[in-house]
Amino acid sequence: MPKVEVNGARLFYTLSGKTNGPVLMMSNSLGTTLEMWQPQLAPMGSEFHLLRYDMRGHGNSDLVDAACSISTLGHDVLALLDELRIDKVHFCGLSVGGVIGQWLGANVPQRLNSLVLCNTAAKIGTTETWNKRIVDVEQNGMASITEAVLERWFTPAFRLASPDAIAPFRAMLLANHPRGYALLCAAIRDMDQRKLVENIRVPTCVIAGEHDPATTLEDAKFLEARIPGATLVPLPAAHISNVETAAQFNQVVIDFLSV
Repeated sequence: MPKVEVNGARLFYTLSGKTNGPVLMMSNSLGTTLEMWQPQLAPMGSEFHLLRYDMRGHGNSDLVDAACSISTLGHDVLALLDELRIDKVHFCGLSVGGVIGQWLGANVPQRLNSLVLCNTAAKIGTTETWNKRIVDVEQNGMASITEAVLERWFTPAFRLASPDAIAPFRAMLLANHPRGYALLCAAIRDMDQRKLVENIRVPTCVIAGEHDPATTLEDAKFLEARIPGATLVPLPAAHISNVETAAQFNQVVIDFLSV
């Protein structure tokens, strides 16, 4: 199980796909693992060398019981790339993965060839909402929030029609360490990048879910308006658009990265 130590945390990662292709780094949603990108592996792996990883406190990466920020998570990415001796990547992040992508695009554009920001926002939720979720998981465990999270992540029609696609996400959430989850909740709670995103100067595609209640289409339009040259592509999905609308998602990303 490949792990590297970065910033006091050992992060689990995996490389797959086209070995001599350009590197596409994929960064997950809160509460998930690198397995969330399964629908992308075959179509994108034929074109790109895929680098996926679990964030600190998630999946097979170590739990570090210390406060972290989006800057911490961004520096985790940079340290992982340095350890693997990868100079530049295409970066695709969904939800908090997209928040990390915003931070990277504004602060270290020299490490990015391009940026795909999926189902994300420059400011997500309210302090009160995040604090309640933190208390819930720390006092009652991940099961206390799992079904409500799934309801936000996938549209009712998709949940009804595709229970086999939902099941791995339920398992990921339930397996998550409550403290690791809570620490990332706090990092998102304390994040406001509404000014920062104006400094992004790399080619950027923003993917939005038309039915996403967590990071809305309006949030995506905000990013499109403030990131110079950004393009916006809405998809008929809720929050986890790479699964709910996998074929369309894959085509959008491949087309964008192939320009």
